[in-house]
Amino acid sequence: MTEMPLFPLSSVLLPHGRMPLQIFERRYLDLVRDCMKTGQPFGVVWIRRGSEVSGQGRAAPDLGDYGTTARIVDWDQLPNGLLGITIEGDQRFELYHTSTREDGLVIGEVTLSPPRESVPMLDVWRPLVDVLQSLQTHPHVQRMNLAVDDGDPWQVAYSLLQLLPLEESLKYELLGIDNLVELMRELDIILNQISGED
Repeated sequence: MTEMPLFPLSSVLLPHGRMPLQIFERRYLDLVRDCMKTGQPFGVVWIRRGSEVSGQGRAAPDLGDYGTTARIVDWDQLPNGLLGITIEGDQRFELYHTSTREDGLVIGEVTLSPPRESVPMLDVWRPLVDVLQSLQTHPHVQRMNLAVDDGDPWQVAYSLLQLLPLEESLKYELLGIDNLVELMRELDIILNQISGED
């Protein structure tokens, strides 16, 4: 068990996925500064119900039971004056307990999941690689500078999930799947539904 600062979001971050964020709350500006200084990751956890922004009269958000560690891979000042960062997902973790510091930053007691074992890309999964490569030609995706190993099925699956326009609750559910064959099967079903083949 280890303690980790958390960034609750209404979006799900997946391992190998990238996500742009606008930072404006003091607690998160401090978090970003500390993580950039130390190189330490922070945890991104999905908000089932509630708000990303703290305030008087707002109920504490209901957080998911697991999330993904994140590291900052890019940052810039946005035209609106806010700090913009790009984060990349790394390891999944299980969240057991949270506490809130005086400044409102949520600290989680987490257990990191072991890294995914490298497995070969099967021919039956190749169509998923084709879809991912097609998405990577989109200008919005190109700006994220994704570096996906097309021979690693876990990376392909997670990167696809991050990019596809799916309900966040579904992304969260699929992040919880530990079996690669099951995850690939679910992705195949989703892509068939999106393309109208099902």
